Amino acid sequence: MGALSHLRVLDLSRVLAAPWATQILGDLGAEVIKIEKPGEGDETRRFGPPFLTNPDGSKGDATYFLTANRNKKSVTVDMAQPEGQALIRRLARRAHIVVENFKTGSLAKYGLDYESLKAENPALIYCSLTGFGHDGPYKDKAGYDYVIQGMGGLMSVTGQKDGEPGAEPMKVGVAVSDLVTGLYTAIAILTAVIHQARTGEGQSIDMALFDCQAAALANQATNYLAGGMVPGRLGNAHPNIVPYQVFATSDGHLILAVSNDNQFRRFTTVAGLTGVADDPRYATNAERVARRQAVVDMLTPVFTRRTTAQWIDALEAANVPCGPINRVDEVFGDPQAVARGLTIAMNHSAVGALKLVASPLRLSATPPEYISAPPLLSEHTDAILGEVLGLKSQEIAELRTRGIV
Repeated sequence: MGALSHLRVLDLSRVLAAPWATQILGDLGAEVIKIEKPGEGDETRRFGPPFLTNPDGSKGDATYFLTANRNKKSVTVDMAQPEGQALIRRLARRAHIVVENFKTGSLAKYGLDYESLKAENPALIYCSLTGFGHDGPYKDKAGYDYVIQGMGGLMSVTGQKDGEPGAEPMKVGVAVSDLVTGLYTAIAILTAVIHQARTGEGQSIDMALFDCQAAALANQATNYLAGGMVPGRLGNAHPNIVPYQVFATSDGHLILAVSNDNQFRRFTTVAGLTGVADDPRYATNAERVARRQAVVDMLTPVFTRRTTAQWIDALEAANVPCGPINRVDEVFGDPQAVARGLTIAMNHSAVGALKLVASPLRLSATPPEYISAPPLLSEHTDAILGEVLGLKSQEIAELRTRGIV
């Protein structure tokens, strides 16, 4: 039994940030009931190509949907209809946690906001995830990862620096603002679960993509707040450490991650740069940062003298941090990924064998469990309405006829 197997989560969310959080809860054993709109479902079911191919050759769900929806049960309910709202309220009475990511105030008109559900279930944990939170001048704005990466400062420090080829603000290659927010959201929910267990009290959680992205600026934020420096784009370089970036080799590229002066000394030995580590202009990281371009100009031609593999062998032998830049297929084919079991096989109801990314959580007593593949739309409607709410099959059939489920 998973660590959270005593918990039921009513998941009213869709797309990525909130579903990422609820998948974590599902991986740890919680029963996650995903409410979707009849006939449509989560938008990410259509975020493709690529799509799954059903046995009859028809197009299935987009693979994007598979990213954040394993270990969940899909129940279709039309919350725009009063009967649908009533069903969701009944499910919320029997849930420990509700997660939603509608715009501020949207669910109040359906009686599905925190205050309405709390009145019937005082112990309820109600987590709301929006773009900008429930107060402030932007509270009514929709939040999308790409916009948040820009507004939250991430794109201002990502991309080639001004004056270099291709210089422009650049988004990260995955929806990192969504993912970071999902992780923070899971932490907040688990914290509320501990409080709930100790006191019997529920609470409201107000998570915002904008807040989480600002927090995830990490050292770049502190460079400004405490250091008075407004960071800019440096391409693949580091704002506080030199040399800590990508260099071209004779056959590709290499990441050099020298993070202290002893590592720099060992690197110069491997690179044949005699005396450089003793030169007061380069001996300390602070001096190297001050002379960033001179260091880069010195190292660039050196790296072209060997292949990436030759550099990695030599640098690792000297205990100098470095690494290749792998394509996604190379990541999952890497011996380390194989040894750590970074992929899992699940049985999908439509297509059978399905390969997904494993949870990175490694717990000795309560590890993640992979119970069910991402569900088909409405796959569990009859089971949940029957088992949780006690509806008879004839009642469910009538609701389906009327388009409520």
